[in-house]
Amino acid sequence: MLIQVPPSQFMEKHLSLDKPEQLCATPDLLPSSFMTEAPSAQAELDSALSNSTNATECGKESLLYGEVEKIIIGVVLSILTLLTIAGNGLVIISVCIVKKLRQPSNYLVVSLAAADLSVALAVMPFVIITDLVGGNWLFGKVFCNLFIAMDVMCCTASIMTLCVISVDRYLGITRPLTYPARQNGKLMAKMVFIVWLLSASITLPPLFGWAKNVTDKKQCLISQDFGYTVYSTAVAFYIPMTVMLIMYQRIFKAAKISAAKHKFINIPRLCEQEGIYCMEERIRTHRNSKKSKAVEECATLSKLLRQDRKNISIFKREQKAARTLGIIVGAFTFCWLPFFLLSTARPFICGIEHNNCLPLSLERTLLWLGYTNSLINPLIYAFFNRDLRTTFCNLLRCKYRNINRRLSAASMHEALKVTERHEGIL
Repeated sequence: MLIQVPPSQFMEKHLSLDKPEQLCATPDLLPSSFMTEAPSAQAELDSALSNSTNATECGKESLLYGEVEKIIIGVVLSILTLLTIAGNGLVIISVCIVKKLRQPSNYLVVSLAAADLSVALAVMPFVIITDLVGGNWLFGKVFCNLFIAMDVMCCTASIMTLCVISVDRYLGITRPLTYPARQNGKLMAKMVFIVWLLSASITLPPLFGWAKNVTDKKQCLISQDFGYTVYSTAVAFYIPMTVMLIMYQRIFKAAKISAAKHKFINIPRLCEQEGIYCMEERIRTHRNSKKSKAVEECATLSKLLRQDRKNISIFKREQKAARTLGIIVGAFTFCWLPFFLLSTARPFICGIEHNNCLPLSLERTLLWLGYTNSLINPLIYAFFNRDLRTTFCNLLRCKYRNINRRLSAASMHEALKVTERHEGIL
């Protein structure tokens, strides 16, 4: 028996279990005619459950926060953004106003700070707003493409700069005579230009037709094309991370070998306590044959110490470079590895058409963990660089007058202390 059901009654009956935001306007949900056979109760339940499942699958997950949660999350993310701006801004200002820091070796540090500062200024605020409104993109399709381009380019430039810094540190330690980049500003500037050019090579393809970004249904997501995903993640993360790990392993190995060669670094104190004083006693007791033997022993030891003093600075540089680079690599891997693993796996798990099969809260958490690396970088360099750390303190205390003179006086005082200590020992 066939009955005719009015359209309004049919829609109310079959789609009442779905929320408005979960509905997807697909042709297969609407019958071609409103003439249908009266279904049984079980058939109605199955149909309603099927419609609800389909709507949930094709709908977009939202981040549902309460008012208190929104306030807490907004304050925390805003503080993170402001600290990132302040830290990287201090790095750039310090290198610009302090003559001692205006060296070619710090060009890469300024490039890193500029990339991280761009992330904090041009990317983080829009991500905060998007997260607080439930994950929906509110700024339009055109600005979405620009936003993704800025995000990808700045984050990639930051990661690649860290990679180049690790190579620069390795070559500066292992080839101090044949590696001229630290003294050649033009060569270092070319390295910075290449870093940003490679970052742009990842950013531009979606803007020129290959692997278009996802900008529908209030989404702003980088392209999920399989080929582009493999290319972008490999160039932006996996290759730089591999290079950084190799450089760290080699610097650590060089520092370990150098430490084995300088095991007699504590000999100066031994010379002071036993060599010179023992020689005076020998002079008093044995003025003939013993005197000449003691003098020869101390002369030989002093010659060894003078020769070794030239290598002590290299040894300390190697130890410091290994320690600093180890912390940089560890922080970088901890912050970015989870996000890139998820980004690489998403197209293969969800496919190109379905982009919301993974929990949105997990994606945003890993994204912000990666952004945190932009805050950690200036803190690491300020902690391990005495001049940069001193400049930070002076700038924060508004003591920027005569800052170059104070840093020069502090460096001279430190150099005199080291010289006096060595001269007293020898």
